[in-house]
Amino acid sequence: MTTPTAESALAPSDAVLDREETISRDELEALQLSRLQHTVAYAYDRVPLYKRKFDEAGVHPTDLRELSDLGKFPFTTKEDLRLEYPFGMFAVPQKEVARIHASSGTTGRATVVGYTKQDLADWAKLVARSLRASGVRPGMKVHNAYGYGLFTGGLGAHAGAEALGCTVIPISGGQTERQIQLIQDFEPDAILATPTYLLTIADAMSKQGIDPASTSLKYAVLGAEPWTEEMRHELEVTMNIKACDIYGLSEVMGPGVAGEAVETQDGSHIWEDHFRPEIIDAFDPSVVLGDGEHGELVFTSLTKEALPIIRYRTKDLTRLLPGTARPAHRRMGRITGRSDDMIILRGVNLFPSQIEEIALRIPELSPHFQLELTRPEGQRMDQLTVKIERRESVTVEGVASAAKVLQQQIKIHVGSSCAVDVVEPGSLERSNGKLRRIYDMRPKA
Repeated sequence: MTTPTAESALAPSDAVLDREETISRDELEALQLSRLQHTVAYAYDRVPLYKRKFDEAGVHPTDLRELSDLGKFPFTTKEDLRLEYPFGMFAVPQKEVARIHASSGTTGRATVVGYTKQDLADWAKLVARSLRASGVRPGMKVHNAYGYGLFTGGLGAHAGAEALGCTVIPISGGQTERQIQLIQDFEPDAILATPTYLLTIADAMSKQGIDPASTSLKYAVLGAEPWTEEMRHELEVTMNIKACDIYGLSEVMGPGVAGEAVETQDGSHIWEDHFRPEIIDAFDPSVVLGDGEHGELVFTSLTKEALPIIRYRTKDLTRLLPGTARPAHRRMGRITGRSDDMIILRGVNLFPSQIEEIALRIPELSPHFQLELTRPEGQRMDQLTVKIERRESVTVEGVASAAKVLQQQIKIHVGSSCAVDVVEPGSLERSNGKLRRIYDMRPKA
Protein backbone atom coordinates (compact mmCIF):
# COMPACT_ATOMS: atom_id res chain seq x y z
CA MET A 1 0.00 0.00 0.00
CA THR A 2 1.31 3.42 -0.91
CA THR A 3 0.69 5.86 1.88
CA PRO A 4 1.15 9.59 1.34
CA THR A 5 3.60 10.80 3.96
CA ALA A 6 2.57 13.80 6.03
CA GLU A 7 5.27 15.80 4.23
CA SER A 8 4.25 14.88 0.69
CA ALA A 9 0.54 15.23 1.39
CA LEU A 10 0.50 18.39 3.37
CA ALA A 11 3.56 20.50 2.71
CA PRO A 12 3.30 22.86 -0.23
CA SER A 13 6.79 24.12 0.51
CA ASP A 14 8.28 22.24 -2.41
CA ALA A 15 5.83 23.88 -4.81
CA VAL A 16 6.97 26.87 -6.84
CA LEU A 17 3.99 29.22 -6.76
CA ASP A 18 2.98 31.78 -9.40
CA ARG A 19 3.76 35.35 -8.32
CA GLU A 20 0.00 36.13 -8.45
CA GLU A 21 -0.65 33.44 -5.83
CA THR A 22 1.49 35.28 -3.29
CA ILE A 23 0.61 38.97 -3.82
CA SER A 24 -1.34 41.04 -1.26
CA ARG A 25 -5.10 41.56 -1.47
CA ASP A 26 -4.59 45.28 -2.27
CA GLU A 27 -2.21 44.43 -5.11
CA LEU A 28 -4.64 41.81 -6.41
CA GLU A 29 -7.59 44.23 -6.37
CA ALA A 30 -5.56 46.88 -8.21
CA LEU A 31 -4.75 44.27 -10.87
CA GLN A 32 -8.43 43.24 -11.01
CA LEU A 33 -9.56 46.81 -11.57
CA SER A 34 -7.18 47.50 -14.46
CA ARG A 35 -8.00 44.14 -16.10
CA LEU A 36 -11.73 44.63 -15.51
CA GLN A 37 -11.72 48.09 -17.10
CA HIS A 38 -9.92 46.67 -20.13
CA THR A 39 -12.28 43.65 -20.44
CA VAL A 40 -15.48 45.66 -20.17
CA ALA A 41 -14.32 48.10 -22.89
CA TYR A 42 -13.02 45.22 -25.03
CA ALA A 43 -16.35 43.33 -24.81
CA TYR A 44 -18.35 46.50 -25.58
CA ASP A 45 -16.25 47.27 -28.66
CA ARG A 46 -16.08 43.76 -30.08
CA VAL A 47 -19.21 41.79 -29.12
CA PRO A 48 -22.52 43.17 -30.47
CA LEU A 49 -24.52 41.49 -27.66
CA TYR A 50 -22.55 43.39 -25.01
CA LYS A 51 -22.88 46.72 -26.81
CA ARG A 52 -26.63 46.15 -27.02
CA LYS A 53 -26.98 45.02 -23.38
CA PHE A 54 -24.84 47.85 -21.97
CA ASP A 55 -26.71 50.47 -24.04
CA GLU A 56 -30.08 49.07 -22.94
CA ALA A 57 -28.96 49.18 -19.29
CA GLY A 58 -27.67 52.76 -19.74
CA VAL A 59 -24.08 51.95 -18.74
CA HIS A 60 -20.80 52.54 -20.53
CA PRO A 61 -17.35 51.03 -19.92
CA THR A 62 -16.17 54.42 -18.66
CA ASP A 63 -18.66 54.07 -15.75
CA LEU A 64 -16.41 51.39 -14.24
CA ARG A 65 -14.15 53.46 -11.98
CA GLU A 66 -13.89 51.07 -9.02
CA LEU A 67 -14.58 47.37 -8.47
CA SER A 68 -18.00 47.93 -6.89
CA ASP A 69 -19.17 49.63 -10.13
CA LEU A 70 -19.33 46.18 -11.74
CA GLY A 71 -22.77 45.80 -10.13
CA LYS A 72 -24.14 48.45 -12.56
CA PHE A 73 -23.51 46.21 -15.58
CA PRO A 74 -26.00 43.67 -16.95
CA PHE A 75 -25.70 39.91 -16.45
CA THR A 76 -24.84 37.34 -19.08
CA THR A 77 -26.86 34.10 -19.00
CA LYS A 78 -26.68 30.73 -20.68
CA GLU A 79 -29.68 31.86 -22.74
CA ASP A 80 -27.61 34.79 -24.15
CA LEU A 81 -24.98 32.31 -25.31
CA ARG A 82 -27.64 30.08 -26.89
CA LEU A 83 -29.19 33.03 -28.75
CA GLU A 84 -25.78 33.97 -30.16
CA TYR A 85 -25.12 30.39 -31.31
CA PRO A 86 -22.70 29.49 -32.77
CA PHE A 87 -20.09 32.27 -32.84
CA GLY A 88 -21.92 35.52 -32.03
CA MET A 89 -20.13 35.90 -28.66
CA PHE A 90 -16.63 35.72 -30.14
CA ALA A 91 -14.59 38.91 -29.84
CA VAL A 92 -11.84 37.94 -32.30
CA PRO A 93 -11.85 36.96 -36.01
CA GLN A 94 -12.28 33.26 -36.77
CA LYS A 95 -8.62 32.85 -37.78
CA GLU A 96 -7.54 33.83 -34.22
CA VAL A 97 -9.73 31.15 -32.58
CA ALA A 98 -7.41 28.24 -31.76
CA ARG A 99 -10.02 25.91 -30.30
CA ILE A 100 -13.80 25.59 -29.95
CA HIS A 101 -15.61 23.66 -27.22
CA ALA A 102 -19.36 23.24 -26.76
CA SER A 103 -21.76 21.96 -24.15
CA SER A 104 -23.80 18.89 -24.94
CA GLY A 105 -26.87 20.96 -25.65
CA THR A 106 -29.14 18.44 -23.96
CA THR A 107 -31.42 21.18 -22.68
CA GLY A 108 -31.65 23.11 -25.94
CA ARG A 109 -29.05 24.67 -28.21
CA ALA A 110 -25.46 24.04 -27.21
CA THR A 111 -23.41 26.85 -25.71
CA VAL A 112 -20.23 27.38 -27.70
CA VAL A 113 -16.98 28.72 -26.25
CA GLY A 114 -13.78 29.66 -28.06
CA TYR A 115 -10.14 30.21 -27.10
CA THR A 116 -7.22 32.07 -28.62
CA LYS A 117 -3.73 30.63 -28.20
CA GLN A 118 -3.21 33.03 -25.27
CA ASP A 119 -6.51 31.86 -23.71
CA LEU A 120 -5.34 28.24 -23.96
CA ALA A 121 -1.99 29.14 -22.35
CA ASP A 122 -3.77 30.99 -19.49
CA TRP A 123 -6.17 28.09 -19.01
CA ALA A 124 -3.36 25.52 -18.84
CA LYS A 125 -1.51 27.74 -16.33
CA LEU A 126 -4.57 27.99 -14.07
CA VAL A 127 -5.32 24.26 -14.20
CA ALA A 128 -1.63 23.61 -13.41
CA ARG A 129 -1.96 26.02 -10.47
CA SER A 130 -5.08 24.19 -9.24
CA LEU A 131 -3.47 20.75 -9.54
CA ARG A 132 -0.33 21.94 -7.76
CA ALA A 133 -2.44 23.40 -4.93
CA SER A 134 -4.12 19.98 -4.62
CA GLY A 135 -0.80 18.16 -4.09
CA VAL A 136 0.11 17.17 -7.66
CA ARG A 137 3.78 17.83 -8.50
CA PRO A 138 5.92 17.91 -11.65
CA GLY A 139 7.08 14.43 -12.62
CA MET A 140 4.00 12.66 -11.22
CA LYS A 141 1.93 10.37 -13.44
CA VAL A 142 -1.63 11.69 -13.76
CA HIS A 143 -4.50 9.41 -14.80
CA ASN A 144 -7.06 11.70 -16.49
CA ALA A 145 -10.56 10.19 -16.38
CA TYR A 146 -12.46 13.32 -17.43
CA GLY A 147 -14.26 13.05 -20.77
CA TYR A 148 -12.37 14.22 -23.86
CA GLY A 149 -13.91 16.11 -26.75
CA LEU A 150 -16.31 19.03 -26.84
CA PHE A 151 -16.70 18.96 -23.00
CA THR A 152 -13.96 21.24 -21.59
CA GLY A 153 -13.02 18.99 -18.66
CA GLY A 154 -10.75 16.40 -20.29
CA LEU A 155 -8.65 18.59 -22.55
CA GLY A 156 -8.48 21.41 -19.98
CA ALA A 157 -7.24 19.07 -17.25
CA HIS A 158 -4.83 17.40 -19.69
CA ALA A 159 -3.20 20.66 -20.80
CA GLY A 160 -2.89 21.81 -17.17
CA ALA A 161 -1.21 18.58 -16.05
CA GLU A 162 1.24 18.81 -18.96
CA ALA A 163 1.93 22.48 -18.19
CA LEU A 164 2.73 21.47 -14.60
CA GLY A 165 5.29 18.97 -15.93
CA CYS A 166 3.39 15.75 -15.25
CA THR A 167 3.15 12.59 -17.32
CA VAL A 168 -0.48 12.45 -18.48
CA ILE A 169 -2.44 9.24 -19.10
CA PRO A 170 -5.42 10.44 -21.22
CA ILE A 171 -7.88 7.62 -20.70
CA SER A 172 -11.08 9.77 -20.70
CA GLY A 173 -14.33 8.59 -18.99
CA GLY A 174 -16.03 5.18 -19.09
CA GLN A 175 -14.48 1.75 -19.78
CA THR A 176 -14.15 1.20 -16.02
CA GLU A 177 -12.45 -2.23 -16.31
CA ARG A 178 -9.74 -0.69 -18.51
CA GLN A 179 -9.34 2.22 -16.07
CA ILE A 180 -8.60 -0.26 -13.29
CA GLN A 181 -6.17 -2.22 -15.46
CA LEU A 182 -4.18 0.90 -16.32
CA ILE A 183 -4.15 2.17 -12.72
CA GLN A 184 -2.60 -1.15 -11.77
CA ASP A 185 -0.16 -1.32 -14.70
CA PHE A 186 0.91 2.33 -15.02
CA GLU A 187 0.87 3.15 -11.28
CA PRO A 188 -0.25 6.79 -11.49
CA ASP A 189 0.22 9.13 -8.50
CA ALA A 190 -2.93 11.18 -9.10
CA ILE A 191 -6.33 10.76 -10.72
CA LEU A 192 -8.62 13.42 -12.21
CA ALA A 193 -12.32 12.50 -12.42
CA THR A 194 -15.80 13.39 -11.24
CA PRO A 195 -16.32 12.27 -7.61
CA THR A 196 -19.14 9.87 -8.53
CA TYR A 197 -17.05 8.27 -11.28
CA LEU A 198 -14.13 7.73 -8.89
CA LEU A 199 -16.64 6.03 -6.59
CA THR A 200 -17.67 3.81 -9.53
CA ILE A 201 -14.00 2.88 -10.08
CA ALA A 202 -13.49 2.09 -6.36
CA ASP A 203 -16.64 -0.10 -6.30
CA ALA A 204 -15.56 -1.97 -9.43
CA MET A 205 -12.11 -2.59 -7.90
CA SER A 206 -13.70 -4.13 -4.81
CA LYS A 207 -15.85 -6.39 -7.02
CA GLN A 208 -12.69 -7.61 -8.76
CA GLY A 209 -11.12 -8.44 -5.39
CA ILE A 210 -8.71 -5.46 -5.57
CA ASP A 211 -8.40 -3.35 -2.41
CA PRO A 212 -8.98 0.26 -3.63
CA ALA A 213 -6.61 1.44 -0.87
CA SER A 214 -3.75 -0.65 -2.25
CA THR A 215 -3.12 1.24 -5.51
CA SER A 216 -0.36 3.75 -6.27
CA LEU A 217 -2.84 6.66 -6.17
CA LYS A 218 -2.11 9.35 -3.59
CA TYR A 219 -4.16 12.32 -4.84
CA ALA A 220 -7.51 12.83 -6.53
CA VAL A 221 -8.60 16.15 -8.03
CA LEU A 222 -12.36 15.96 -8.46
CA GLY A 223 -14.86 18.31 -10.04
CA ALA A 224 -17.69 18.84 -12.56
CA GLU A 225 -20.43 18.10 -10.01
CA PRO A 226 -21.24 19.21 -6.44
CA TRP A 227 -20.00 16.81 -3.74
CA THR A 228 -20.04 16.85 0.02
CA GLU A 229 -17.52 16.46 2.84
CA GLU A 230 -19.12 13.07 3.50
CA MET A 231 -18.32 11.99 -0.06
CA ARG A 232 -14.73 13.24 0.38
CA HIS A 233 -14.38 11.15 3.56
CA GLU A 234 -15.82 8.08 1.79
CA LEU A 235 -13.34 8.35 -1.10
CA GLU A 236 -10.30 9.22 1.06
CA VAL A 237 -10.86 6.29 3.42
CA THR A 238 -11.81 3.80 0.68
CA MET A 239 -8.86 4.66 -1.58
CA ASN A 240 -6.26 5.95 0.90
CA ILE A 241 -5.87 9.26 -0.97
CA LYS A 242 -6.17 13.00 -0.43
CA ALA A 243 -9.15 14.27 -2.44
CA CYS A 244 -9.48 17.94 -3.41
CA ASP A 245 -12.04 19.92 -5.36
CA ILE A 246 -11.50 21.75 -8.65
CA TYR A 247 -14.11 24.14 -10.02
CA GLY A 248 -14.86 25.65 -13.36
CA LEU A 249 -17.46 25.94 -16.06
CA SER A 250 -17.09 26.11 -19.81
CA GLU A 251 -18.70 29.52 -20.20
CA VAL A 252 -16.13 31.10 -17.84
CA MET A 253 -13.11 29.00 -19.01
CA GLY A 254 -13.46 25.35 -18.00
CA PRO A 255 -11.95 23.54 -15.00
CA GLY A 256 -9.36 25.58 -13.11
CA VAL A 257 -11.35 28.72 -12.32
CA ALA A 258 -10.77 27.72 -8.69
CA GLY A 259 -8.88 24.94 -6.91
CA GLU A 260 -8.62 23.54 -3.41
CA ALA A 261 -5.38 23.43 -1.41
CA VAL A 262 -4.39 20.01 -0.05
CA GLU A 263 -2.94 21.44 3.15
CA THR A 264 -6.25 23.05 4.22
CA GLN A 265 -9.00 21.25 2.21
CA ASP A 266 -11.38 24.06 3.10
CA GLY A 267 -12.91 25.01 -0.25
CA SER A 268 -11.53 26.14 -3.60
CA HIS A 269 -9.53 29.37 -3.91
CA ILE A 270 -10.81 31.39 -6.86
CA TRP A 271 -7.92 32.58 -9.05
CA GLU A 272 -8.90 36.20 -8.78
CA ASP A 273 -6.11 37.50 -11.00
CA HIS A 274 -8.19 36.08 -13.91
CA PHE A 275 -11.81 36.08 -12.61
CA ARG A 276 -13.81 38.50 -10.49
CA PRO A 277 -16.48 36.66 -8.45
CA GLU A 278 -19.68 38.12 -6.99
CA ILE A 279 -22.51 36.58 -4.99
CA ILE A 280 -26.02 37.80 -5.82
CA ASP A 281 -29.39 37.11 -4.29
CA ALA A 282 -30.75 34.29 -6.49
CA PHE A 283 -34.32 35.61 -6.05
CA ASP A 284 -33.46 39.32 -6.50
CA PRO A 285 -30.42 39.46 -8.79
CA SER A 286 -30.10 43.24 -8.43
CA VAL A 287 -28.79 42.67 -4.87
CA VAL A 288 -25.04 41.96 -4.63
CA LEU A 289 -24.37 40.18 -1.34
CA GLY A 290 -21.35 40.58 0.92
CA ASP A 291 -18.67 37.97 1.58
CA GLY A 292 -19.95 35.14 3.76
CA GLU A 293 -23.56 35.45 2.52
CA HIS A 294 -25.14 32.56 0.60
CA GLY A 295 -26.40 33.19 -2.91
CA GLU A 296 -25.71 32.59 -6.61
CA LEU A 297 -22.15 32.80 -7.89
CA VAL A 298 -21.45 35.24 -10.73
CA PHE A 299 -18.17 35.52 -12.68
CA THR A 300 -16.54 38.13 -14.87
CA SER A 301 -13.47 37.09 -16.84
CA LEU A 302 -10.52 39.49 -16.63
CA THR A 303 -8.15 38.19 -19.31
CA LYS A 304 -10.13 36.20 -21.90
CA GLU A 305 -9.66 37.21 -25.52
CA ALA A 306 -11.90 34.99 -27.68
CA LEU A 307 -14.95 35.03 -25.41
CA PRO A 308 -14.92 37.73 -22.73
CA ILE A 309 -17.71 37.07 -20.23
CA ILE A 310 -19.30 39.82 -18.12
CA ARG A 311 -21.22 38.91 -14.95
CA TYR A 312 -22.08 35.36 -15.97
CA ARG A 313 -24.78 33.81 -13.80
CA THR A 314 -23.49 30.32 -12.97
CA LYS A 315 -26.65 29.08 -11.15
CA ASP A 316 -24.25 27.58 -8.55
CA LEU A 317 -25.23 28.38 -4.96
CA THR A 318 -22.40 29.11 -2.53
CA ARG A 319 -20.69 31.93 -0.61
CA LEU A 320 -17.34 33.73 -0.70
CA LEU A 321 -14.93 33.26 2.20
CA PRO A 322 -11.54 34.80 3.02
CA GLY A 323 -8.48 33.09 1.50
CA THR A 324 -6.43 30.71 3.71
CA ALA A 325 -3.68 28.80 1.86
CA ARG A 326 -3.64 31.61 -0.74
CA PRO A 327 -4.64 34.59 1.45
CA ALA A 328 -5.28 37.16 -1.31
CA HIS A 329 -7.64 34.91 -3.26
CA ARG A 330 -11.09 34.33 -1.76
CA ARG A 331 -12.46 30.82 -1.41
CA MET A 332 -15.77 29.38 -2.51
CA GLY A 333 -17.77 27.57 0.10
CA ARG A 334 -18.94 24.11 -0.99
CA ILE A 335 -21.60 24.40 -3.68
CA THR A 336 -24.85 23.52 -1.96
CA GLY A 337 -26.54 22.91 -5.31
CA ARG A 338 -27.57 24.62 -8.50
CA SER A 339 -30.60 26.83 -8.62
CA ASP A 340 -31.72 24.79 -11.67
CA ASP A 341 -31.17 21.47 -9.74
CA MET A 342 -33.34 22.66 -6.91
CA ILE A 343 -36.42 20.57 -6.31
CA ILE A 344 -39.34 22.47 -4.83
CA LEU A 345 -41.32 19.74 -3.09
CA ARG A 346 -44.57 20.86 -1.47
CA GLY A 347 -43.05 24.31 -0.87
CA VAL A 348 -39.71 23.04 0.50
CA ASN A 349 -36.44 23.68 -1.40
CA LEU A 350 -34.36 20.53 -1.70
CA PHE A 351 -30.98 19.73 -3.32
CA PRO A 352 -29.48 16.31 -4.10
CA SER A 353 -26.33 17.23 -2.11
CA GLN A 354 -28.47 17.48 1.06
CA ILE A 355 -29.63 13.90 0.61
CA GLU A 356 -26.03 12.75 -0.04
CA GLU A 357 -24.84 14.44 3.14
CA ILE A 358 -27.52 12.72 5.26
CA ALA A 359 -27.30 9.29 3.59
CA LEU A 360 -23.54 9.00 3.98
CA ARG A 361 -23.87 9.41 7.75
CA ILE A 362 -25.92 6.18 7.89
CA PRO A 363 -23.42 3.27 7.83
CA GLU A 364 -25.84 0.75 6.25
CA LEU A 365 -26.45 2.94 3.16
CA SER A 366 -24.14 3.41 0.19
CA PRO A 367 -23.41 6.70 -1.67
CA HIS A 368 -25.36 5.42 -4.70
CA PHE A 369 -28.81 6.99 -4.86
CA GLN A 370 -31.40 8.52 -7.20
CA LEU A 371 -34.26 10.91 -6.56
CA GLU A 372 -37.56 10.12 -8.28
CA LEU A 373 -40.26 12.74 -8.48
CA THR A 374 -43.79 11.55 -9.26
CA ARG A 375 -47.34 12.85 -9.03
CA PRO A 376 -49.67 9.90 -8.52
CA GLU A 377 -52.80 9.97 -10.68
CA GLY A 378 -55.64 11.97 -9.20
CA GLN A 379 -53.33 13.66 -6.65
CA ARG A 380 -52.25 17.28 -6.58
CA MET A 381 -49.14 16.74 -4.42
CA ASP A 382 -45.75 15.67 -5.73
CA GLN A 383 -44.07 12.64 -4.19
CA LEU A 384 -40.33 12.14 -3.69
CA THR A 385 -38.83 8.66 -3.52
CA VAL A 386 -35.18 8.25 -2.55
CA LYS A 387 -33.86 5.08 -4.17
CA ILE A 388 -30.61 4.11 -2.48
CA GLU A 389 -28.42 1.02 -2.49
CA ARG A 390 -27.61 -0.84 0.72
CA ARG A 391 -23.99 -1.72 1.45
CA GLU A 392 -22.99 -5.31 0.67
CA SER A 393 -22.60 -6.29 4.32
CA VAL A 394 -26.08 -5.20 5.44
CA THR A 395 -28.91 -7.63 6.22
CA VAL A 396 -32.54 -7.18 5.20
CA GLU A 397 -33.41 -6.31 8.85
CA GLY A 398 -30.68 -3.66 8.91
CA VAL A 399 -32.07 -2.16 5.73
CA ALA A 400 -35.53 -1.49 7.18
CA SER A 401 -34.21 0.47 10.17
CA ALA A 402 -31.68 2.41 7.96
CA ALA A 403 -34.51 3.43 5.59
CA LYS A 404 -36.52 4.69 8.54
CA VAL A 405 -33.56 6.70 9.87
CA LEU A 406 -32.96 8.29 6.44
CA GLN A 407 -36.64 9.19 6.12
CA GLN A 408 -36.65 10.80 9.58
CA GLN A 409 -33.38 12.68 9.02
CA ILE A 410 -34.61 14.13 5.72
CA LYS A 411 -37.81 15.24 7.44
CA ILE A 412 -35.81 16.87 10.30
CA HIS A 413 -33.00 18.51 8.28
CA VAL A 414 -34.73 19.29 4.97
CA GLY A 415 -38.31 19.60 6.15
CA SER A 416 -39.89 17.35 3.56
CA SER A 417 -41.57 13.94 3.74
CA CYS A 418 -40.42 11.31 1.29
CA ALA A 419 -40.47 7.58 0.63
CA VAL A 420 -37.22 5.59 0.87
CA ASP A 421 -36.67 2.53 -1.28
CA VAL A 422 -33.47 0.64 -0.35
CA VAL A 423 -32.38 -1.40 -3.37
CA GLU A 424 -29.79 -4.11 -4.04
CA PRO A 425 -26.09 -3.17 -4.42
CA GLY A 426 -25.18 -2.50 -8.07
CA SER A 427 -28.78 -2.01 -9.24
CA LEU A 428 -28.67 1.78 -9.83
CA GLU A 429 -27.04 3.46 -12.80
CA ARG A 430 -23.33 4.17 -12.31
CA SER A 431 -21.54 7.35 -13.25
CA ASN A 432 -19.30 7.43 -16.34
CA GLY A 433 -18.81 11.16 -15.96
CA LYS A 434 -21.41 13.58 -14.67
CA LEU A 435 -24.06 11.62 -12.80
CA ARG A 436 -27.77 12.20 -13.18
CA ARG A 437 -29.38 12.26 -9.72
CA ILE A 438 -32.90 13.55 -10.41
CA TYR A 439 -35.49 11.58 -12.40
CA ASP A 440 -38.57 13.74 -12.87
CA MET A 441 -41.49 11.47 -13.77
CA ARG A 442 -44.22 14.02 -13.11
CA PRO A 443 -46.73 14.50 -15.94
CA LYS A 444 -45.61 17.34 -18.19
CA ALA A 445 -48.01 20.27 -18.17
